[in-house]
Amino acid sequence: MDVSFGTIWEAVARGLPEAVAISEPGRDYTYAEFDDRSARLAAALEAAGVGADDKVACYLYNGAAYLETVFAALKIGAVPINANYRYTEGELSSLLTDADAAAIVFSGELAGNVTHASRNVATLRLLVRVGPAPEDRPGPDVAELEELLAASEPRPAEHRFGSDQIFMYTGGTTGKPKGVIWRQSDLLHSLAIPVFRPLGVSTLPATLSEAVDIAIEAHAEGRAPATMPVVPLMHATGLFNSMGALLVGGRVITARRGGLDPRHVWETVAAQRVGTVIVAGNAVCQPLVDELVAAEQAGTPYDLSSLRSVLSSGTKLSDRLKRALHERADVTITDAIASSEGGPFAFAITSSVDDLPARFFPVPATKVIGKEDREVVPGSGETGVLAYSGPMPLGYYKDSAKTSTTFRTIDGVRYAIPGDLAELEADGAIRFLGRGSGVINTGGEKVHPQEVEDALLSHPDVTDSVVVGVPDDTWGERVAAVVATSNETLTEQDLQAWVRRTLAGYKVPRSVVLLPKLPRTPTGKLEVPWAKDTIQNAAGSDAR
Repeated sequence: MDVSFGTIWEAVARGLPEAVAISEPGRDYTYAEFDDRSARLAAALEAAGVGADDKVACYLYNGAAYLETVFAALKIGAVPINANYRYTEGELSSLLTDADAAAIVFSGELAGNVTHASRNVATLRLLVRVGPAPEDRPGPDVAELEELLAASEPRPAEHRFGSDQIFMYTGGTTGKPKGVIWRQSDLLHSLAIPVFRPLGVSTLPATLSEAVDIAIEAHAEGRAPATMPVVPLMHATGLFNSMGALLVGGRVITARRGGLDPRHVWETVAAQRVGTVIVAGNAVCQPLVDELVAAEQAGTPYDLSSLRSVLSSGTKLSDRLKRALHERADVTITDAIASSEGGPFAFAITSSVDDLPARFFPVPATKVIGKEDREVVPGSGETGVLAYSGPMPLGYYKDSAKTSTTFRTIDGVRYAIPGDLAELEADGAIRFLGRGSGVINTGGEKVHPQEVEDALLSHPDVTDSVVVGVPDDTWGERVAAVVATSNETLTEQDLQAWVRRTLAGYKVPRSVVLLPKLPRTPTGKLEVPWAKDTIQNAAGSDAR
């Protein structure tokens, strides 16, 4: 089936016009409304000169507008790209410049950060604000989404093919965000198992009409998914699984904007009869479990009777939290090792506490590649890298060198090899060892140490710095730093505030150890284990 996601959604909207596609706080959008609003935005994009292969940035919190922007771009063959809403104005402009972005749709609360891009990103042709901007940071004077939709006639549906693209920007391992190029046909094939198999369909539909029939039948029988991405749609896990739900007549439910509100999440699960919740490891799941426990202790437990599955990806979900969920709901928990560059490499699937401790097993397309590109033998104790040969991206946008490093051909087979280290146990289970490049994975967000070190070194009183990830029960890893300075009045809080001026909050070191000098070798090297030991030994005390 060589078609775009947008073409399938258009066909599903014709077949299920009155079915609810998206539920956000205070409003439902039917498939007909989803299609109409996206068609009007597509017309506005075209009127501004945005067309096929142009990049359309989604700088948005979770909500209908995010999915409408993606749909609008797909309708005209443009390329949707994600922009992390935690980015500062400089980081946002850098990403938009790298992407050659032609348009940006942004949440009103983020308007202040868009001003810089509006003045410095030469390729931008259309800027659209969703909702009011704050009075203290109003941002550029641009079109507001609802006004733009009212002034635009819906663009007629047009068949688009699977060769159309979608970008997923990832922090990756090189510091600067990299646009991972997915052909929609490849992305569609990667979703065949998680999207269609739960409906009893073992293979990808062969035709568009067959896909629509599956959606209509699933909706009529009450089996279409009701999916709630608690994770941001700007991340692959949230967006791709939401896109998949809309392929089969399902419903995407979003929480209100702002920080994670566990009470609101569980109230929404109960009120909207959510079947699947999407999280990202302990950082997201721990507050949710804490709220469940607190509600039980108060004698007001939440109604979890609709919940059937929890999907986690981005960072490992601990057995402790899996146990807590299994004890409170009849759920299957799917913990995935995956990346924007391909996968999933492996799953740890548990259906009850009896399945714990959870263990990761590779999918058929995954191998562990060791020295001289040989497969690692199960039980050998050899460390290798995860390699995936299933549906995968074309590569990185404007980075052929990085593409050739990550996407490699071995014995005639192309693999995605992002650099995740692993061992194979005797029974074939995977022991995941983390990213070999030193990238810090904090709650699913990727942080490159060099970028944070550069920010610290820009402080006039900092003479040296090293940034590492240290273990954290909630976030998986937290960003930490050891800094050299001769200024005895400089504090950890001073440096955190300094870094926060130029980098997103999740990149700011949560702990900073200050020393007069760092013990570098004559060749300029510094042992990362020393840095981690220094940070952990200083925890809870003044490092001076």
